[in-house]
Amino acid sequence: MARTIGSHGPTTLEAIRKAGVRLIFERGYEAMSLRQLAAEVGIQAGSLYNHISTKQDLLFDLVQEHINDLLRELDLALEGKADPVEQLRAFVAFHVTYHMTRKREVFIANSELRSLDAKNYDVVVALRGAYEQRLAQILTDGVSEGVFEVVDIQVATFAIIALLTGLCTWYRPGGRLTRDAIIAAHEKLVLSGVAPQAALGRVGSGSKSPRTAVAGS
Repeated sequence: MARTIGSHGPTTLEAIRKAGVRLIFERGYEAMSLRQLAAEVGIQAGSLYNHISTKQDLLFDLVQEHINDLLRELDLALEGKADPVEQLRAFVAFHVTYHMTRKREVFIANSELRSLDAKNYDVVVALRGAYEQRLAQILTDGVSEGVFEVVDIQVATFAIIALLTGLCTWYRPGGRLTRDAIIAAHEKLVLSGVAPQAALGRVGSGSKSPRTAVAGS
């Protein structure tokens, strides 16, 4: 039975957002109706318009808020860390932890990107690009300082993010490994992938040095 919350105030708006996340995650954006959303929150369907303009606006708000949180919390995780290796460790630990604890928001931001209208899509893609750029800069700085060897910065950025985000498909709380063990495993995979010795082992005779083959785009 839906809880009766009332039809005004920030408490109701937060309830709408939480219900929206759950319903979109479980049913998909297209299948969720505003009538279902209102029933979940415990208000009349018409009262939703005191808080949101359209279903599209709700989706955009949820996705934008998710990525803004991602950027803000990443910057806090990187604060005070100047060494690229330390920064990369912090990035991995943050990304893995966030994606273990915010799976619904991550799923919606990825799977429902296609449901955003053109204007909202462009905003979200720009925000995603800003997040990717944080990692790209860490890799670029590490290459410049000689602690990383990366053939292509953009490819490495996309590959690392895909690797780290992949845990959303298999991670379950209370499983065989602790969160710390999962973070440590991902750190080892990422750091070994960009370490100079790991890269040198993949360079054939007469090939261009990976350090000189770095491309930022």
